[in-house]
Amino acid sequence: MQTLLPDIEMWSWPSPAHGYPFNGHLLRLPGLVLVVDPVEPDAETLAALVAARPSRILLTNRNHTRAAQRLRELTGARIALHPADTAHAQQQGVSIDDPLHAGESIGPLRLVDLSGKSAGELGLHWPERRILLVGDALIGDPPGRCRLLRPQVIDDLARLQASVRRALELDFDTLLVGDGAPILHDARARVAELVATF
Repeated sequence: MQTLLPDIEMWSWPSPAHGYPFNGHLLRLPGLVLVVDPVEPDAETLAALVAARPSRILLTNRNHTRAAQRLRELTGARIALHPADTAHAQQQGVSIDDPLHAGESIGPLRLVDLSGKSAGELGLHWPERRILLVGDALIGDPPGRCRLLRPQVIDDLARLQASVRRALELDFDTLLVGDGAPILHDARARVAELVATF
């Protein structure tokens, strides 16, 4: 487990086939501990996650169920996902307890619509700390830059591009990603560089 920022930790699972790691995040908020897109943890990380006693597991999209069910069974944390992506997750054997919707807030986090890769893709924006956390809407690859997934795995490329373009209306300096390397400074400028290529 790596501390990226105060109260925000990340752990990774290597994916040689993709050429970048998959990441899970642990957020320790005032009175609330969240896990986002939990990848498979090693024994030490799993013990730390259980000890953190998360109350909710937030999934940014249908393909990031990952180790969510296992963590739910060990901690009792409730799994939440956008309804448009729920059926796919349930087919993977994951119990979805709560819906997530763009515009809602969870503690200091605001859920934002990043649909396109899938219909229910969401991001988490922390305005006060200028942080944007995404699942599959943006990939941190190569390190220090971002890109989209290859078109073959995107449901609606035009919709995803519009969503990412809208994300530039948010105030963020840090981009945390479910796949690839996080961008801890000047992230909005990197996203703007990507949008300029659309």
